[in-house]
Amino acid sequence: MTASDFARHAATLPTVAVLGAGIVLCAVTTAPIANADWNRLNNGVAQSVYVIKKQAGCTTDLKPNPALELAAQWQADDVLNNRSLDGDIGSNGSTAQDRGRAAGYNGTVSETVATIASNSINGIDILGNWYYRPDYFAIMSNCANTQIGVRTSTNSLDRTVTVAVYGQPAFPPTQ
Repeated sequence: MTASDFARHAATLPTVAVLGAGIVLCAVTTAPIANADWNRLNNGVAQSVYVIKKQAGCTTDLKPNPALELAAQWQADDVLNNRSLDGDIGSNGSTAQDRGRAAGYNGTVSETVATIASNSINGIDILGNWYYRPDYFAIMSNCANTQIGVRTSTNSLDRTVTVAVYGQPAFPPTQ
Protein backbone atom coordinates (compact mmCIF):
# COMPACT_ATOMS: atom_id res chain seq x y z
CA MET A 1 0.00 0.00 0.00
CA THR A 2 1.48 3.36 -0.98
CA ALA A 3 1.24 6.52 1.08
CA SER A 4 -1.47 7.90 -1.20
CA ASP A 5 -3.46 4.62 -0.89
CA PHE A 6 -3.18 4.87 2.90
CA ALA A 7 -4.37 8.48 2.87
CA ARG A 8 -7.28 7.60 0.57
CA HIS A 9 -8.20 4.63 2.84
CA ALA A 10 -8.06 6.80 5.96
CA ALA A 11 -10.28 9.39 4.29
CA THR A 12 -13.01 6.78 3.87
CA LEU A 13 -13.30 6.04 7.60
CA PRO A 14 -16.86 6.42 8.77
CA THR A 15 -17.64 10.02 9.58
CA VAL A 16 -19.82 8.83 12.46
CA ALA A 17 -16.79 7.44 14.29
CA VAL A 18 -14.93 10.72 13.97
CA LEU A 19 -17.96 12.80 14.92
CA GLY A 20 -18.80 10.41 17.75
CA ALA A 21 -15.34 10.87 19.24
CA GLY A 22 -15.76 14.63 19.07
CA ILE A 23 -19.15 14.49 20.74
CA VAL A 24 -17.85 12.34 23.57
CA LEU A 25 -14.91 14.66 24.06
CA CYS A 26 -17.23 17.65 24.09
CA ALA A 27 -19.61 16.02 26.56
CA VAL A 28 -16.80 15.03 28.88
CA THR A 29 -15.20 18.45 28.89
CA THR A 30 -18.33 20.56 29.14
CA ALA A 31 -20.76 18.56 31.30
CA PRO A 32 -21.32 20.23 34.68
CA ILE A 33 -20.51 17.85 37.51
CA ALA A 34 -22.94 19.31 40.05
CA ASN A 35 -25.96 19.06 37.76
CA ALA A 36 -25.71 15.41 36.80
CA ASP A 37 -28.53 13.80 34.86
CA TRP A 38 -29.75 11.09 37.19
CA ASN A 39 -32.37 9.59 34.83
CA ARG A 40 -30.41 6.40 34.14
CA LEU A 41 -29.77 5.86 37.86
CA ASN A 42 -33.39 6.60 38.80
CA ASN A 43 -34.73 4.25 36.11
CA GLY A 44 -32.27 1.54 37.17
CA VAL A 45 -33.40 1.81 40.79
CA ALA A 46 -37.05 1.50 39.71
CA GLN A 47 -36.21 -1.56 37.60
CA SER A 48 -34.36 -3.13 40.54
CA VAL A 49 -37.39 -2.57 42.78
CA TYR A 50 -39.52 -4.26 40.11
CA VAL A 51 -37.19 -7.29 40.23
CA ILE A 52 -37.45 -7.40 44.04
CA LYS A 53 -41.26 -7.36 43.71
CA LYS A 54 -41.13 -10.24 41.21
CA GLN A 55 -38.81 -12.24 43.47
CA ALA A 56 -41.32 -11.72 46.28
CA GLY A 57 -44.01 -13.33 44.11
CA CYS A 58 -45.79 -10.18 42.95
CA THR A 59 -47.58 -10.40 39.62
CA THR A 60 -48.45 -6.70 39.47
CA ASP A 61 -46.49 -4.29 37.30
CA LEU A 62 -44.65 -1.27 38.61
CA LYS A 63 -45.26 1.88 36.59
CA PRO A 64 -43.69 5.34 36.86
CA ASN A 65 -45.93 8.12 38.12
CA PRO A 66 -45.10 11.83 37.66
CA ALA A 67 -46.78 12.90 40.93
CA LEU A 68 -44.74 10.35 42.87
CA GLU A 69 -41.59 11.52 41.07
CA LEU A 70 -42.34 15.08 42.16
CA ALA A 71 -42.89 13.99 45.77
CA ALA A 72 -39.61 12.04 45.64
CA GLN A 73 -37.73 15.06 44.27
CA TRP A 74 -39.08 17.30 47.04
CA GLN A 75 -37.87 14.90 49.74
CA ALA A 76 -34.50 14.25 48.06
CA ASP A 77 -33.81 17.99 47.89
CA ASP A 78 -35.08 18.54 51.43
CA VAL A 79 -32.86 15.81 52.92
CA LEU A 80 -29.85 17.04 50.93
CA ASN A 81 -30.28 20.63 52.09
CA ASN A 82 -31.20 19.88 55.72
CA ARG A 83 -28.47 17.79 57.28
CA SER A 84 -30.54 17.07 60.39
CA LEU A 85 -32.87 14.97 58.20
CA ASP A 86 -32.04 11.40 57.32
CA GLY A 87 -35.32 9.78 56.48
CA ASP A 88 -38.98 10.03 55.80
CA ILE A 89 -40.04 13.17 57.70
CA GLY A 90 -39.51 16.47 55.88
CA SER A 91 -38.09 19.64 57.38
CA ASN A 92 -41.65 20.99 57.61
CA GLY A 93 -42.86 17.83 59.40
CA SER A 94 -44.45 16.38 56.25
CA THR A 95 -44.75 12.63 55.70
CA ALA A 96 -44.50 10.74 52.45
CA GLN A 97 -48.30 10.65 52.34
CA ASP A 98 -48.45 14.45 52.79
CA ARG A 99 -45.98 15.03 49.96
CA GLY A 100 -47.76 12.57 47.68
CA ARG A 101 -51.08 14.32 48.27
CA ALA A 102 -49.48 17.77 47.73
CA ALA A 103 -48.03 16.50 44.43
CA GLY A 104 -51.51 15.44 43.32
CA TYR A 105 -51.36 11.69 43.98
CA ASN A 106 -54.65 10.03 44.93
CA GLY A 107 -53.82 6.89 46.88
CA THR A 108 -51.66 5.41 49.61
CA VAL A 109 -47.98 6.42 49.60
CA SER A 110 -44.81 5.10 51.23
CA GLU A 111 -41.14 5.81 50.58
CA THR A 112 -37.56 4.70 50.94
CA VAL A 113 -34.70 7.17 51.40
CA ALA A 114 -31.00 6.53 50.83
CA THR A 115 -28.46 9.10 52.01
CA ILE A 116 -25.06 8.07 50.68
CA ALA A 117 -21.93 9.80 51.98
CA SER A 118 -20.45 10.30 48.53
CA ASN A 119 -20.83 12.46 45.46
CA SER A 120 -20.58 9.39 43.26
CA ILE A 121 -23.24 6.73 43.82
CA ASN A 122 -24.72 3.81 41.97
CA GLY A 123 -27.77 1.60 42.16
CA ILE A 124 -25.94 -1.04 44.19
CA ASP A 125 -25.23 1.52 46.92
CA ILE A 126 -28.86 2.59 47.00
CA LEU A 127 -30.46 -0.86 46.86
CA GLY A 128 -27.97 -2.20 49.41
CA ASN A 129 -29.05 0.61 51.70
CA TRP A 130 -32.71 -0.41 51.38
CA TYR A 131 -32.61 -4.19 50.89
CA TYR A 132 -31.29 -5.04 54.35
CA ARG A 133 -33.68 -2.78 56.24
CA PRO A 134 -36.77 -4.87 57.03
CA ASP A 135 -39.10 -1.86 56.87
CA TYR A 136 -37.78 -0.71 53.49
CA PHE A 137 -37.67 -4.25 52.10
CA ALA A 138 -41.33 -4.65 53.08
CA ILE A 139 -42.19 -1.49 51.14
CA MET A 140 -40.21 -2.55 48.05
CA SER A 141 -41.70 -6.06 48.00
CA ASN A 142 -45.30 -4.97 48.69
CA CYS A 143 -47.36 -6.20 45.75
CA ALA A 144 -49.97 -3.48 46.30
CA ASN A 145 -47.39 -0.80 45.38
CA THR A 146 -47.97 -0.58 41.63
CA GLN A 147 -46.60 2.90 40.95
CA ILE A 148 -43.24 4.49 41.71
CA GLY A 149 -41.33 7.73 41.46
CA VAL A 150 -37.56 7.74 42.02
CA ARG A 151 -35.48 10.88 42.21
CA THR A 152 -31.91 11.64 43.17
CA SER A 153 -30.83 15.00 44.55
CA THR A 154 -28.29 17.21 42.91
CA ASN A 155 -25.33 15.96 44.86
CA SER A 156 -23.15 17.94 47.22
CA LEU A 157 -19.47 17.22 47.64
CA ASP A 158 -20.01 14.77 50.48
CA ARG A 159 -23.47 13.26 50.07
CA THR A 160 -26.20 12.32 47.66
CA VAL A 161 -29.82 11.48 48.42
CA THR A 162 -32.10 9.15 46.47
CA VAL A 163 -35.78 8.80 47.32
CA ALA A 164 -38.29 6.31 45.94
CA VAL A 165 -41.97 7.02 46.56
CA TYR A 166 -44.31 4.06 46.10
CA GLY A 167 -48.00 4.37 45.38
CA GLN A 168 -51.14 2.33 45.68
CA PRO A 169 -53.73 4.18 43.58
CA ALA A 170 -57.19 4.71 45.07
CA PHE A 171 -59.82 2.81 43.07
CA PRO A 172 -62.31 4.15 42.36
CA PRO A 173 -61.13 7.76 42.70
CA THR A 174 -62.62 9.44 45.76
CA GLN A 175 -65.16 12.18 45.14
